[in-house]
Amino acid sequence: MTQVLIRTVTGCVAMAAASLPLAAAAAYRERPVRIVVGFAPGGATDIAARFLAQRLTEVIKGSSFIVENRAGASGTIGAGAVAKSPPDGHMLSVGTSTTHSVAPQLLPNVAYHPVRDFAHITQIATSPMFLVVHPSTPIKSVPELIKLARARPNEINFGAGGIGTTPHMAGELFKLMTHTRMTMVAYKGEAPAIADLIGGQISPIFGNVPAVVQPVRAGSLRGIAVTSAKRVEAVAQFPTIAESGVPGYEASTWFGLFAPAGTPRDIVNQINAASREALQSADAQKKLLALGMYAVASPAEAFQKFVEDEYGKWGKVIKDTGLTVK
Repeated sequence: MTQVLIRTVTGCVAMAAASLPLAAAAAYRERPVRIVVGFAPGGATDIAARFLAQRLTEVIKGSSFIVENRAGASGTIGAGAVAKSPPDGHMLSVGTSTTHSVAPQLLPNVAYHPVRDFAHITQIATSPMFLVVHPSTPIKSVPELIKLARARPNEINFGAGGIGTTPHMAGELFKLMTHTRMTMVAYKGEAPAIADLIGGQISPIFGNVPAVVQPVRAGSLRGIAVTSAKRVEAVAQFPTIAESGVPGYEASTWFGLFAPAGTPRDIVNQINAASREALQSADAQKKLLALGMYAVASPAEAFQKFVEDEYGKWGKVIKDTGLTVK
């Protein structure tokens, strides 16, 4: 139904086995590479990072890629730590549309610029979101949520893993397009928000598919609709929000691998090659698809252009909606 997205280099570049220069490979065997995630364990960013870390460890023989969670400030604490780290390829980050498109333009005192302060390695994947509720609620469809939200303005609390996160923005876009008012409750990561949803403290959330698909399958949460333009293969029985009465609605999260600005180009290129080898295998694509993620594996230059475009796009949305942080 939905085809895995794979971006390849324009021209005659063919993927071959990634091999770091001897000096770099030796350095990677001597000490592990840390991949920093700015959110709590268990969320979609953490899932994407751990998947890639495992694959990179397999591709770059003798290396060890370890995920380190530094949650807080909508992921900007972790991203900021990487931006200020030595540019030697031993400290990377998995950033998202939150950390590199929205939060730097919405939150005060973010200590990095999402384009200038990073070397852009590759876009890992994209993930639609999944509108889910607690099973005890009467909501079973998008029209029912809209009806209830209009009848009870500001009484419905939807959770998100921080201010300016893509799930938060998905909720704001939903409110804007449906002329409803709901209250966003911010958490220090997507996983804590999901835990409170399962516990019945909040409802609904716009969760990344990889983070909520298992609770939906287990019956701990009730799926309503996905936020993408087309249905998601991992949860194909659920409609899109657009086809559920909100035409034109679409929102997705992207995940990308970054290094500090100033990282030598040969290191960026070699980690890009290793990442693309890891993500373009049929097995990797299948496993990501089962989680609700679509592999991208873009060239470094294309990824930087993508981040620049996303920064401009979401800046306009923030301006047009008048969204501010008090």
